Amino acid sequence: MDKVDLVVAGTGFASSFFLHRFLQDAGDVRVRVLEAGPRVPHGELVAHARRKVRRTIERYVRPGPFPNDRYVNRTPHKPWLFTTAFGGGSNCWWACTPRMLPEDFALASTWGQGVDWPVSYDELEPWYAEAEALMAVSGPPDGPFPRSTPYPQPPHLLTPADRVLKEAHPRGFFVQPTARARLAVGRRPACCGNAHCDLCPIDAKFTIENSLAAVYDDPRVQLDLGCAVQAVEVEGGRATGVRFLRGGREERLGADLVVLGTNAIFNPHILLRSGLDDGVVGRGLQEQVGVTATVFLDGVDHFGGSTAITGHGYTSYAGAHRRERAACLIETSNRARLRLEPGKWRQWMLLTLIYEDLRRDDNRVTVSADDPTRPEVVYRGPSDYARAGTAQALQDVETLVAPLPVERIEVHGERDTEAHVMGTHVMGDDPATSVTDSYGRHHRAQGLVVLGSGSFPTAAPANPTLTLSALALRAADRLVGSTA
Repeated sequence: MDKVDLVVAGTGFASSFFLHRFLQDAGDVRVRVLEAGPRVPHGELVAHARRKVRRTIERYVRPGPFPNDRYVNRTPHKPWLFTTAFGGGSNCWWACTPRMLPEDFALASTWGQGVDWPVSYDELEPWYAEAEALMAVSGPPDGPFPRSTPYPQPPHLLTPADRVLKEAHPRGFFVQPTARARLAVGRRPACCGNAHCDLCPIDAKFTIENSLAAVYDDPRVQLDLGCAVQAVEVEGGRATGVRFLRGGREERLGADLVVLGTNAIFNPHILLRSGLDDGVVGRGLQEQVGVTATVFLDGVDHFGGSTAITGHGYTSYAGAHRRERAACLIETSNRARLRLEPGKWRQWMLLTLIYEDLRRDDNRVTVSADDPTRPEVVYRGPSDYARAGTAQALQDVETLVAPLPVERIEVHGERDTEAHVMGTHVMGDDPATSVTDSYGRHHRAQGLVVLGSGSFPTAAPANPTLTLSALALRAADRLVGSTA
């Protein structure tokens, strides 16, 4: 059996950001990266997407040939969207990169709900800044969260209706931070505002392929595609390697350090198959709850901003209402669809209200009894806390758009997914209630690090990608040169 210094499962945000930082100071090491999916060039993804748009035969048009058939969904009314391929979610994300607010990390001690994270905003802030630099994030000079550095790129442009909201809510409405380039950077041209951000046709948004591929070209790193990690081998309380499938055959690989960076469905599946089931692993599967709404305007135009999602409304996010109901982040969409009334073509706004959620033990990932190589998912629904938030959706919209001339508001109800998977290998200080510490180090198995949004103790309204990337950088900085 071959043995290396480090084996990493997955090539998405968590794995790639961890490796980027780890390799900076790791010296002469041998690293193997095992990725279950293929590596598909950007041009092939675009061609595939065009064929799918022409056929329009799928409910979810994905940017590539990556069907989510690697898991069993026992509650299919709730889809879980992800990409199994080199670069993971960077292939299909919308590149929305808000930070979490400081109070999101201390929800229990501040508002008496959920739990506190084992890391604070101030502790994570330098890694937020480093992750934003790597992604070349575009963002505003102001914002709702404390910053040590300005954004790497200038902000995108607001729409006319957005500008009214910004003037009326100077501390409650902001340009959305995004890893869609405002200015050309590296291989990425400036965003052209085509509004197809799940697969940017000109490759302007950050992806692992266009911005961090050098990590996998490092001579110390060997990338193996088509290799699905199934379990971590543990001896005497220490991780010693992994078992993985390649071409239907099981292989083994020894390692001094094992890093799991797949996602919140596959990480817990690997842990469960490793015998690392302590009653917490796999429980708490969650994401935010999204509600859509349309605001019909009378005399003010919308659309015309410089990217697909232009604004972030914080008027119902922070504050004492979180004692009773979930916080809400409101996105303003710049994906233009014309209104049919003459003279009012652009006088409407499409909004998405994103509500936080708390973990429920009966939302969980297990090992499929029919096929142990696949995880099985059961989802019973969001928390009562999230439901108390969504019940206020109309009032939350009214609070944000009050400065605009509004004809009427239509709240359309909940979206079935936000394409964020979280909460199944939660981090914390107490091994009785958590799987890892704040650096992703497994409480029971030395030499095992588990990264990604599965570690999130709560699902704040902010998109999780920037936070999980910052946590991966922080973990690598702590662990480099050590055996965890």
